[in-house]
Amino acid sequence: MLQVLNPATEELVATVPAATPADVDAAVARATAAQRAWAAAAPADRARLLRRFAAVVDDHIEELARLEVTEAGHTIGNARWEAGNVRDLLDFAAGGVERLNGRQIPVAGGLDITILEPLGVVGVIAPWNFPMPIAAWATAPALAAGNAVLLKPAETTPLTALRLAELALEAGLPEGLFQVLPGTGPVAGNALVEHPGIAKIVFTGSTRVGKSIMAKCADQVKRVTLELGGKSPNIVFADADLEAAAAAAPMAFLDNSGQDCCARTRILVQRSAYDRFLELLTPAIEEIVVGDPSDERTQMGPLISRTQLDRVRSYVTDAAEHAAGIRGKAPEGPGFWFPPTVLTGVPENAPCAVEEIFGPVAVVLPFEDEADAIRLANATEYGLSGSIWTRDVGRALRASRAVRAGNLSVNSHSSVRYWTPFGGYQQSGLGRELGPDALTAFTETKNVFISTEGPAL
Repeated sequence: MLQVLNPATEELVATVPAATPADVDAAVARATAAQRAWAAAAPADRARLLRRFAAVVDDHIEELARLEVTEAGHTIGNARWEAGNVRDLLDFAAGGVERLNGRQIPVAGGLDITILEPLGVVGVIAPWNFPMPIAAWATAPALAAGNAVLLKPAETTPLTALRLAELALEAGLPEGLFQVLPGTGPVAGNALVEHPGIAKIVFTGSTRVGKSIMAKCADQVKRVTLELGGKSPNIVFADADLEAAAAAAPMAFLDNSGQDCCARTRILVQRSAYDRFLELLTPAIEEIVVGDPSDERTQMGPLISRTQLDRVRSYVTDAAEHAAGIRGKAPEGPGFWFPPTVLTGVPENAPCAVEEIFGPVAVVLPFEDEADAIRLANATEYGLSGSIWTRDVGRALRASRAVRAGNLSVNSHSSVRYWTPFGGYQQSGLGRELGPDALTAFTETKNVFISTEGPAL
């Protein structure tokens, strides 16, 4: 049994049966049968059912949001957005079903066409930091492209996934087409990865686990999309609007308590603006409201677990010897609370400056000029996201080309939109999710040549 705890109170919320390899095997058999009928359905019918699924999710936004607050500790405002994002992803994917077009390629002696066909059964292994939207990133386009989906949510956050599976049936999706398999990574997750009936794995999580999954998929030449870790830079040039940059910096790494692969936890500030930026940043950090995630006024909730709390503490303890900084407030007592924390005076290669902490901790590092900023921004094994603050359009474009990351924002901290591609460089992952090509990531391209010079058909 999996135990689900409320991160804000440490109270037991629910116990959920953990899937076994036999459960996975049975689910694959059901999904395979359902997928054949789903793929054979008219595109308009598939699109209609996905839109109905979106409408049913919309009717349950508040219920799903409250579940997310309870199991993940997300602020209620964030949780409502996440549930709404699931609805929007389903709507967006439904719009692509009837536009999943092949091509006609000019060739000599005949007609050549390509056909996009579904892969079959897709395994999705979702994380605990954004349980609903990240699960939907893969589930919605995979279903739209004609596949069945088996979703394994994280051990700590299975409740919203289970509820979404119920809502899918309520909307009329066929039995077996979208199934949720709560369980542990080493058991249920591994069974999904190694099952020969699974055509593709989509995994979001740590780089360490992602590498292991990729190696196991290689044995079957199984397709894989990986969205892994990040240590994203927030580059602030001296010519930027410093007031705006400082005001935006806190939630760029404190959103979801810093448990975000795109969190801008490396704040790089041009030396000539460094002192002024810290003056502006200090009150912005100190004023962040940390507390009960169900309170509408709360900006930051707890961490997900005791394990994660201990991990975050260890980085700050290690840095404390030679670090100064800014520290906000957090509740005391039950719950996995850690205050907003900004470290200054740390070496640029310190663990807290180069490793993913996955908590409400950022470092501020000075740089000299544009070249030095790019050097620091790229001085990490990751390459997921980042921000560039400047009034110089030319500099913004140069820096955007030079920073090795898959998702960059200028004078903004936006990383994820369901209608634009998302993914990372280097150790941050493999492949792209979301955007106009999301459905094609769940298809095979079949090429058909029809001769016009042979016998009549």
